[in-house]
Amino acid sequence: MLTIYHNPRCSKSRQTLELIKQNSTKKLTIVEYLKQPLTHTEITQLLSQLACKPIDMMRVKETEFKEQNLNIASDEQLIQAMVLTPKLVERPIVSDGNKAIIGRPPENALALC
Repeated sequence: MLTIYHNPRCSKSRQTLELIKQNSTKKLTIVEYLKQPLTHTEITQLLSQLACKPIDMMRVKETEFKEQNLNIASDEQLIQAMVLTPKLVERPIVSDGNKAIIGRPPENALALC
């Protein structure tokens, strides 16, 4: 089973979703994380699956990132910022439950298909 944390307004997210649909026979769950924000636990699990730091899972060029002075924030503060401001989560993220990837470029998702 695959889960894509998806923003339908993002071209990379749409491309990644299409690649998964074309190349995988696994059941697919689509989570529109702007409508259904991720919890602290879900973000922590994704960080573990991605094997990265919170900053690597964030959209650092977003206005909200700068407004919240997140460039000097701790890992815990970054996680909390993603919980409270879902727009800061990099997109798309694809997970198979054990491993996750960020679909930038979209072809990265093929590793989980």
